[in-house]
Amino acid sequence: MTTTTTTEQVTLMISDVCAALAAAPGLPITVIWPDGEPIEAHFHVTEVGRVQKDFVDCGGTVRRVTTCLLQTWVGDDVDHRITGAKLLKAFEFAAPVLKGEDLPVELEYEACNVVTLRVVAVERTESEFVVRLAGKHTDCLAKELCVPTTKTGGTCTPGSGCC
Repeated sequence: MTTTTTTEQVTLMISDVCAALAAAPGLPITVIWPDGEPIEAHFHVTEVGRVQKDFVDCGGTVRRVTTCLLQTWVGDDVDHRITGAKLLKAFEFAAPVLKGEDLPVELEYEACNVVTLRVVAVERTESEFVVRLAGKHTDCLAKELCVPTTKTGGTCTPGSGCC
């Protein structure tokens, strides 16, 4: 069994995923939710794309986040299975769009809502290629400007931001 992962659950990069796929071309892919349950085995990867998000955080800093997004879809063809070679080919088709960038890989899945999850591990077993997902979380990117500091002592100076 070969595993590519990190202890901090950092999102894997395109190069990590593609290297692992190249070592398991004939194996069917199994995608595992953060709770350990697999998604339907007959899923399709309908898009491999480069997604760029430009935004201003609550502190006024302009930011850019760029990822590689694998859009999935579950069809009615329950005998369908995607293999390592097929997904690697999809990455090759997407090369012009990905612009040679080694981006973090995320997976989009539609259940009752569309969710985007991070690809945090890939594992090759004897019978399958396992992709492990982890959730995404929001955070304040300007805490030093937006989150009040903890009050120290019994008094607070007006304008200090502690109260």
